[in-house]
Amino acid sequence: MTQTYKEQYRPQFHFSPEEKWMNDPNGMVFFNDEYHLLYQYHPFGTTWGPMHWGHAVSKDLIHWEHLPIALYPDEIGAIFSGSAVVDWKNTTGFFEKDQPGLVAIYTSAGTYPDSDRPLQQQSLAYSKDNGRTWVKFKGNPVLSDVNITDYRDPKVFWHEETNKWVMVLATGQTITIYTSYNLKEWEFASEFGHTAGSHDGVWECPDLFKLPVVGGQEKWVMIVSIGDNGQSAEGSRTQYFIGQFDGSTFVNDHDDSTILWLDFGRDNYAGVSWSDIQDGRRIYLGWMSNWRYANQVPTEAWRSAMTLPRELSLATTEAGIRLFQIPVAEVSKIRKGTESYQKISVETGNGVSIPLAHSLMEITIEFEKESSSQFGLIIRHSEEEKTVIGYNAVEEKLFVDRTQSGEHSFSTSFAAVQEAPLKLEDQRLKLQLFLDTSSIEVFANNGEAAITSLIFPSETGQELILFSNEGTTNMLELNVTELDSIWSK
Repeated sequence: MTQTYKEQYRPQFHFSPEEKWMNDPNGMVFFNDEYHLLYQYHPFGTTWGPMHWGHAVSKDLIHWEHLPIALYPDEIGAIFSGSAVVDWKNTTGFFEKDQPGLVAIYTSAGTYPDSDRPLQQQSLAYSKDNGRTWVKFKGNPVLSDVNITDYRDPKVFWHEETNKWVMVLATGQTITIYTSYNLKEWEFASEFGHTAGSHDGVWECPDLFKLPVVGGQEKWVMIVSIGDNGQSAEGSRTQYFIGQFDGSTFVNDHDDSTILWLDFGRDNYAGVSWSDIQDGRRIYLGWMSNWRYANQVPTEAWRSAMTLPRELSLATTEAGIRLFQIPVAEVSKIRKGTESYQKISVETGNGVSIPLAHSLMEITIEFEKESSSQFGLIIRHSEEEKTVIGYNAVEEKLFVDRTQSGEHSFSTSFAAVQEAPLKLEDQRLKLQLFLDTSSIEVFANNGEAAITSLIFPSETGQELILFSNEGTTNMLELNVTELDSIWSK
């Protein structure tokens, strides 16, 4: 019998459940020096089924301790996605006087009596013991709307300026905002998004938070995931909006036709940020899969993993203010030895080969374009398998080509070239790559663009090949760092 966390394709430095099915990250909150990760979990199968909330905790966002299931389905319904907060002021009255505690806000997913019509309502649970046990509120559900079928995924935060709790809720093709003084009684505040952004699928898993812009002002960011409608090539994706928020209404800075994608890979969905982090960072985590093929990926004992946690920031680019993302600094905890290479000129037809001695890697590389139309690197997994990470200088696009990365017969949508618009900086391109057993995450130019992609090679990597087409490219610096497994102990 294969040992847990030793199976083929099992991620070694990304979070995955011990067994069975996982999807959206939920209830992400920091409290008493622990990061809590709750998640959509089906403990009885490796495909989507009746949802529970799985649970894990971490001291460093990298190494995780599995805890027992936090929330089970009940007479109101299954436990769909939601969030968790620290009730610092005991606004709920759930806790002892002047003692804070954790409150989870989630969607109870059931059906109407004598009908198969879905009924989605918002409910509460609370914990007095650092999330080890949870008590459901006797007054559940706390928020319902019989006129809306898709009514789910509450993300809640405390808005200091108005002294209220704010909930952003996915409501079909919009995000509805509610406010509350005590998390139990909610008032409608506003609705956003009827004609804004992409409406290729149902809107899900919203988030709303404030970020400083590098160099000055502050903006609010709204994240919205878009379900797979079966028509678009990309499947499920995640978009974001930048604007202003006054405690009740979000105003988009862009016109409705502007679509901003959070990640240009196929495999970063339903991501949200941690609540109550005290060091000023906004840290995001996504589900590393896609509804187009999530139930078919070639893993057996378990299905799905999360992305690396990422620190979000806003910066001004030629196109305007945009969301940047980089892996959290804590990834340094799994770095081992590094091999470095300097200043290699790469000519057309003369690829430069560099052997890869490790299966888990971080690769940082900087290119300088001279005259080439396309350049990049190839990770050769085996004689027949390779993943290409490159830059098309003519079209100004970063790309990850997984059409020959390994197993892809489980879905006609999987083999793909994933592209992100990106301009060079002074003719230079900086890449940071994280290669796990069944994924690659690419961050370009300090996080201006990200491509997250599953891959299923028979081996992780044997050789790295630098290439340049129709001209010369200079490789200025390359670092290949071995990474440790977070499950090794």
